Amino acid sequence: MTRTGSMPWLVTIALTLAASGLLTATDQWPQFRGPLAGVAADDPALPDAWSETDNIVWKTAVPGLGWSSPIVWNDHIFLTAAISSGEEVAPTRGLYDPGEEHGRTKAAAAQRWIVYDVDFKTGRIRWERELRNGLPPTMRHVKNSFASETPVTDGERVYVYLGAIGLVAALDLAGRPVWVREIGAFDGRYQFGSAASPALFKDRLFVVNDNSRQSFIAALDKRTGSEVWRTNREETDNWATPYVWENEVRTEIVTNGTGRVRSYDLDGKVLWELKGMTTLDVPSPFARHGLLYISSGYPGASPRPVFAVRPGASGDISLEPGETSNRFIAWYQPLLGTYNTSALVYGDYYYTLLDRGFLLCHDARTGRQVYGRQRISAESSGFTASPWAYNGKIFASSEDGDTFVIQAGPEFRLLGRNSLSGMTLATPAIAQGSVIIRTQSHLYRIARARK
Repeated sequence: MTRTGSMPWLVTIALTLAASGLLTATDQWPQFRGPLAGVAADDPALPDAWSETDNIVWKTAVPGLGWSSPIVWNDHIFLTAAISSGEEVAPTRGLYDPGEEHGRTKAAAAQRWIVYDVDFKTGRIRWERELRNGLPPTMRHVKNSFASETPVTDGERVYVYLGAIGLVAALDLAGRPVWVREIGAFDGRYQFGSAASPALFKDRLFVVNDNSRQSFIAALDKRTGSEVWRTNREETDNWATPYVWENEVRTEIVTNGTGRVRSYDLDGKVLWELKGMTTLDVPSPFARHGLLYISSGYPGASPRPVFAVRPGASGDISLEPGETSNRFIAWYQPLLGTYNTSALVYGDYYYTLLDRGFLLCHDARTGRQVYGRQRISAESSGFTASPWAYNGKIFASSEDGDTFVIQAGPEFRLLGRNSLSGMTLATPAIAQGSVIIRTQSHLYRIARARK
């Protein structure tokens, strides 16, 4: 792997502890997509083939509906769910327009919002903590849930944000609430619900809530839950997780948005802005090779952009008509953005997984196309989970529960397909030689069988 241009602080801590013999960087997966945006360290224990019967360490039923990703710290796997006391409208696989009736869906009954701690070794649910019980004041898209935000942990506490009820909470590793804060629950313009996960940096927890009343980004003290600052935003809908970018110039918080991409300093002041995104924004920003990658790709929109941004920007860095780069934008692709999936940079290459099941590859530093659209599977309903990589392979999970294995590098080659039962929208966690996959009803731990 080529050395990255920035290293998130959690990875720095993990490497420091590894030097002391306490743990390794691959032991933990503390946030959405992990510390390196979907890239896991090579490990011979990690599997490249599995099924309902092969390489399954355990399979655990998870009640309720929640599309938050699992996170891992030592022997803890944390995830959230909303359990309905009635029968909710079931999601349908595929990329489609659900219409007014299901595009904006009310809860059919009261919900219980639960945090689960699953034992990594056995799959047993160690504890479950109910944070709220009642009817959500907001609506959701039929393919969203009322618990889609992924938790984040620092190894001492797990931090949970539930946008559907406007609640942020910190729990210790025994499941005891340390603090609970109300920050407001708001519908967006389309009333599709929320999904932007919280981000953690040192003693601050960052939460973005873009809605139809008053959008904002807020920083909370992770020790007490008190609000340190709140900055208003001119946005209406957003499902992208904010990204803490530690680069060679400074540390900044980057947020996607329909109106503009914005970067904030650690005090909530805008550093730079970039316009040109599509109507709905889901992919989360991330950084590799000293560049920040931002994308947006609502189906049918034009452009559907991908930008690679250099550190040190200030003010409005938007491209002028006809431009493909400027002082701070290293490269731009006008039709490469995705709707739901976040892109992946593995080695020297930028991989794009389109929702309809195509993979593209570009040079991560220059944006030059390496190969164009390659069909992964003609039978798949669609792809919502973001891709991940290890051991020289790219993994792409379809909504049908099939994970396709693709050779990494400049040539496209499909190596295999691994099938599980159950609809899959959540992005997996990779830690301790295992892949943790969440389907609509179960959590799997997958690893190579010991011979």
